[in-house]
Amino acid sequence: MAWQSLKITVGRRDAERLSELLADLGALAVSIEDAQAGTRFEHPIFGEPSEPEQGLWAECIVDALLPETADAQALVAAARAQRIEGIGACSVEAVHDEDWVRRTQSQFDPIRISERMWIVPSWHAPVNADAINLMLDPGLAFGTGSHPTTRMCLQWLDGHLRAGDALLDYGCGSGILAIAAAKLGATPVLGVDIDPQAVAASRANALRNDVGAEFLQADEAPPVVADVTIANILTNPLKMLAPLLVRSVRPGGRLVLTGILAAQARDVVEAYSPWLPLECAAEAEGWVLLAGTKGETGRSP
Repeated sequence: MAWQSLKITVGRRDAERLSELLADLGALAVSIEDAQAGTRFEHPIFGEPSEPEQGLWAECIVDALLPETADAQALVAAARAQRIEGIGACSVEAVHDEDWVRRTQSQFDPIRISERMWIVPSWHAPVNADAINLMLDPGLAFGTGSHPTTRMCLQWLDGHLRAGDALLDYGCGSGILAIAAAKLGATPVLGVDIDPQAVAASRANALRNDVGAEFLQADEAPPVVADVTIANILTNPLKMLAPLLVRSVRPGGRLVLTGILAAQARDVVEAYSPWLPLECAAEAEGWVLLAGTKGETGRSP
């Protein structure tokens, strides 16, 4: 079976409306991409809850996957009839079964985290069979290793985690950090998340990697006191969770936080300062990783 890929260039104001219309008209999947991707004008979009959205790119490409028998030009005409303005160049190409799978998989090659750690999708053989290979496919849960915050967390674990450390991964997503910690010798390892889909994905990934990490929904997890608590979330949730995360670290233990834009680091440091000093331990692509040690006699919230 074959499909068609219909790509329509459109301005940011109408990109979401066009995407919704194409879905209503029978598109099997629709994505919005940066029309300047791959050029020096490409730029990422990062959002944060409770802060103003930066919006889409000025010029977008709406990419719709259509059945082979669909009339792509009729869909473009329908979009124009709905007074979706700013529609620019349109193109259609055939996409075969094997091409679609290969196109998706080709975006995810093994990722080198450190001298001894790699993230390897299931369709690739490990680059180094003797390395710590995290077998992980892209999926619905966040955390494939491609984002700089995930890489910084993995690099911190690789450089600082000690065998036998008890670890809590708060906001586990795909489970990648907890799985890496278990492979590095941490025990016990617990990952928690508010999203049941993330917990299910983490459990499946732990089985694939043959590690004994446990994963629970946040409201089902017992109180934990860990040698290392790590959280790769976002700035505002990290600030709200400060009391809980500080309590989860034993005296003398370490807290590692990321998902924080460099401009927001001071706010997070201040939120934790009554109980635990945090410092910037790494920075990549505008994101920072904060880490600190809880005092042996320091007070908890």
